[in-house]
Amino acid sequence: MIIAIASGKGGTGKTTVAVNLAYAFDCEIQLLDCDVEEPNAQLFLKGAPLATEEVAIPVPQIDESLCDGCGECSRFCEYNAIVSFGTKPLVFADMCHGCGGCMKVCPHRAIREIDNRIGVIETFRAGKISLIQGRLDVGAAMAPPLIRAVKRKIDHKTPAILDAPPGTSCPVITTLRETDFVALVTEPTPFGLNDLILTVEAVREMHLPFGIIINRAGSGDERVNSYCTAEQIPVLLEIPDDRRIAEAYSRGELIGQVFPEYRRLFVTIINNIITRSNRSK
Repeated sequence: MIIAIASGKGGTGKTTVAVNLAYAFDCEIQLLDCDVEEPNAQLFLKGAPLATEEVAIPVPQIDESLCDGCGECSRFCEYNAIVSFGTKPLVFADMCHGCGGCMKVCPHRAIREIDNRIGVIETFRAGKISLIQGRLDVGAAMAPPLIRAVKRKIDHKTPAILDAPPGTSCPVITTLRETDFVALVTEPTPFGLNDLILTVEAVREMHLPFGIIINRAGSGDERVNSYCTAEQIPVLLEIPDDRRIAEAYSRGELIGQVFPEYRRLFVTIINNIITRSNRSK
């Protein structure tokens, strides 16, 4: 089973839910931090680093001795990563998606591919949790290729939890693809509801089973609950607005480890997700 933890905005407690959900599992579990622009799951897992792997995407390199400036490569590229104005093409590596199409359409075979590093994958081990996180290089423009590289590390014999980036942009969609269930974390505020609605629309478009986790319940109003009722969206759990949770978070501690009663809440989430995932099959 692959469970994605997502949210429409940052700061709702998505990573808090992801790491504590992993801790609540009674078996070997993989935790993949797909928020590659700002990975932070490792702050809560005191595991030893095991390996670091560079990730690169192929970008075009022009052999000017063979190129006649025909512009076929430029016309093919939808991302304007390679541009020709009747002269030798200019390559903008940060805009390249690494599809290799320009190389295939070049009639003179004047294009070859070279690796352009975009980040690293770091692997940690903390007890029964295997943490795999991507870290995008500073200045690198595209997160999806690195997220896909992180997801290729999934061992499908072991349950996996994916900590998605916030929002509804391409990195989020890349993370959510081919998952079995999506848990959307929100907060009971007007901002939380606004971004939750956007995320629900995206997940429904992808035809993925999902449910809602309301974090800091009791700190706002009832509009999120009313929305879920009206839209017939299951609320998996409401995590109360407890100062002790914030204090444990600030120390980089797992809530379920410090307060066993909260571990039981996350076990409840797991059981609810498994039940609803089985119903959707």
